[in-house]
Amino acid sequence: MSFSGEVKSELVKRISPARHCQIAELAALLHYCGQYGRDENGLYTIGFQTENEAVVRKCFTLLKKTYNIETGEGLNEQEMKGLLQKIGDPAEPVSRLLIRNSCCQRAFLRGAFLSVGSMSDPRKSYHLEFDCPDEAKAKQLKEVIGNFEIESKIILRKKYHVVYVKEGSGIVDLLNVCEAPVSLMNLENLRILKEMRNSVNRRVNCETANITKTVNAAARQVEDIEYIRDHYGFRNLSAPLREMAQMRLDNPDLPLKELGECFDPPIGKSGVNHRLRKLSELAEKLRPGV
Repeated sequence: MSFSGEVKSELVKRISPARHCQIAELAALLHYCGQYGRDENGLYTIGFQTENEAVVRKCFTLLKKTYNIETGEGLNEQEMKGLLQKIGDPAEPVSRLLIRNSCCQRAFLRGAFLSVGSMSDPRKSYHLEFDCPDEAKAKQLKEVIGNFEIESKIILRKKYHVVYVKEGSGIVDLLNVCEAPVSLMNLENLRILKEMRNSVNRRVNCETANITKTVNAAARQVEDIEYIRDHYGFRNLSAPLREMAQMRLDNPDLPLKELGECFDPPIGKSGVNHRLRKLSELAEKLRPGV
């Protein structure tokens, strides 16, 4: 099962004990994936456009709990009008009166995710989105998400207005708002592993770069010293530079600190660097065209 599917499996099991929150979630489900029409007997029937059977079962569970409407039960015109007056026309955004409380907004977001939400595999990228059928519903969803101080954006993709959250921390906060603690912890664990892996990779890359830099610098130093030896002669060097030149030739791979420790008495890293720089400057002067 995909991570998005795991989130929905957890959310379908969450039913608020408060009736007003149940109505808020049902409103989101009806407005984002619900539909109604008349059968051959002239009665109204309610359905939900989703491939997730667990979501459909939750929709009818909420209909039963909130308005005592049974699965497959037909409603007469008066009953249907009464339901629409309470829950609102599915073609319009959800009434603000149904989601005026923070707890109801949580339930609303839960219903919206079950209806039109999806999430990418967090092992690859952080991306959670809602594919809204029209701009008005997308703006309402973005506003409710913003009420919990979570940043989201809207883009137009084909015929859908997509509300999306890209930051990992924002997705964690949204899962918390929708009351999906298990999925939240799974995501946090994946984020920690991913950050640790990235940190190790950065450290390895940094150390590799430092090693490469040290090796390249040592190779240039050896090249300069060999040029001095062949075109100038060590006997013309001062005793400290002659000693340093020979020590570097004898230890071409040692970093500066360890090279300094080979002397008796030992020389500090800055002292080693100073002498090697003097040798490199001399080599440059000796080369033709300088």
